[in-house]
Amino acid sequence: MRYVAAYLLAVLGGNAAPKAADLEKILSSVGIEADGDRVKKIIGDLNGKSIEQLITEGREKLCSMPVGGGAAAPVAAAAGAPAAAEEKKEEKKEEKKAESESDDDDMGFGLFD
Repeated sequence: MRYVAAYLLAVLGGNAAPKAADLEKILSSVGIEADGDRVKKIIGDLNGKSIEQLITEGREKLCSMPVGGGAAAPVAAAAGAPAAAEEKKEEKKEEKKAESESDDDDMGFGLFD
């Protein structure tokens, strides 16, 4: 995915036909070591193709993919209600603990202080 993103960034930057060196430069600018074989494969697969057309084709493929899962199993009202209430109480306690711990993570230095 990072190689495709680098290719798209190069095209969006005005380079209609990026070369391997262009992609390696983009990737190294964010601290990623480029794999030469993958870079060559991406360039070979995408060279000479319209990015707009590729995005349109990709959207069509994504639209045909099923997403989500099955419906949630219904909980029995009589037996499940007390258990669900206890779980909610435990979740609230855990959230409070997580909030208090995250407050100390910045060591007193807030981002917007």
